[in-house]
Amino acid sequence: MSAAHQDLIDPFGRVIEDLRISVTDRCNFRCTYCMPEEGMQFLDRSKVMSFEEIEHLARIFVERYGVKGIRLTGGEPTVRAQLPVLVTKLAALENEHGHVDLAMTTNGATMRLVADGLREAGLKRVNISLDTLDRAKFHEMTRRDQLDNVLDGIEAAKEAGFDRVKINAVIERGVNDDEIVDLATYGREQNVEVRFIEFMPLDATGHWMNDTVVGQDEIVAKINEVYPIEVMPARGAAPADRFRYLDGDGTSAGSMIGVIPTVTKPFCGDCDRVRLTAEGDFRTCLFATKEFGLLAALRAGETDDQLAARIEAAVATKWAGHQINQVNFTRPTKSMSQIGG
Repeated sequence: MSAAHQDLIDPFGRVIEDLRISVTDRCNFRCTYCMPEEGMQFLDRSKVMSFEEIEHLARIFVERYGVKGIRLTGGEPTVRAQLPVLVTKLAALENEHGHVDLAMTTNGATMRLVADGLREAGLKRVNISLDTLDRAKFHEMTRRDQLDNVLDGIEAAKEAGFDRVKINAVIERGVNDDEIVDLATYGREQNVEVRFIEFMPLDATGHWMNDTVVGQDEIVAKINEVYPIEVMPARGAAPADRFRYLDGDGTSAGSMIGVIPTVTKPFCGDCDRVRLTAEGDFRTCLFATKEFGLLAALRAGETDDQLAARIEAAVATKWAGHQINQVNFTRPTKSMSQIGG
């Protein structure tokens, strides 16, 4: 067990406890709200963090600053070769809270092939993206005919024994907002927690408009008409407000839903998250306009103390909030796939 850590605290008193790490900017999908269909310029592999570099930087966050949770993202993390090797390295990290809570967000298309290996390597939880249950619409939204593989991947994740399998569904008006109840029904039947996510201005094409956002209140109302629900206790620093079905047991995954109201009810005041992009740039917010080059500093031979100083200086710039819907909001120049979901 490591010695006591020092809290990593931003200017607004929020303690950083959650690190999102993008392991690749590449993806086997081309989701419309994430990246363009053609013309993506992917990073040269020499610019992407190696597993050893990811472990090195993650160790500073976990052991020095007491970070409790790490979530692997992309791009699509499962397209990174030998991913269980990285999971093994990260799952071994611990501080006085215990071993790090290691999770992953994935599109699920290849989970049948990798679920068991990732679980055995120490991955605890998975979130799988599923925005529609309609084959034609799935192809339109992802530009890939992979719905069957994703549904099978969800089943594979359940069979592998992850602590909890959650479904992420980005709801976009005029695209899939007519499937909110269908997705909720799917979660109830499959005993998985569906998390509805408001459409955010990180689409690759830059076509996001506020009227394409289906807000939390509307999502909850649509579900409540068919399956009466009630809000659960406060989420703390978690991004999702959670609701339980009144006819459920309140404990199983399928007896609840989550809604992540990034746009209509920002949870920035409780945000405890920071991010590392696949090229090792440190971001204090998904919508940040500035990055800090930790990988470049690591490769230049800086010590852990010097890297820590960079991290602390960066966290000292963390915003109060993302300012969506405010006149001074500035869109990030990178798409979601380049930042890390």
